[in-house]
Amino acid sequence: MTIHDERSLIRACAVEELPPGEVMRVPASPAIALFNVDGEFHATSDLCTHDKSSLSEEGFVENGRVECGWHYASFCIKTGDVKSPPASEALASYPVHVLDGVVYVAIFARDAG
Repeated sequence: MTIHDERSLIRACAVEELPPGEVMRVPASPAIALFNVDGEFHATSDLCTHDKSSLSEEGFVENGRVECGWHYASFCIKTGDVKSPPASEALASYPVHVLDGVVYVAIFARDAG
């Protein structure tokens, strides 16, 4: 296994800092959007694959989807899959771990920013 295959955990927030239905930006390179969907945490890349708008800062979250605030592409929060155009490329998704009341996102070591 090379260093490029290794993952590291980055601290995102305490569980109570991100209520259900909310999203926050996690600093990494590239940035990550962390979502709380009905008490389950999910992480995707923060930038819309269509035109690089921040989903955590300019997007709209509803019914397990995030919609880009610029051109209204939408994505499944759980998988990153495209749900409506103009985007045609899925968002990267990241494993999330909750340990002792703290939410962590597993990213490749090279993305630790």
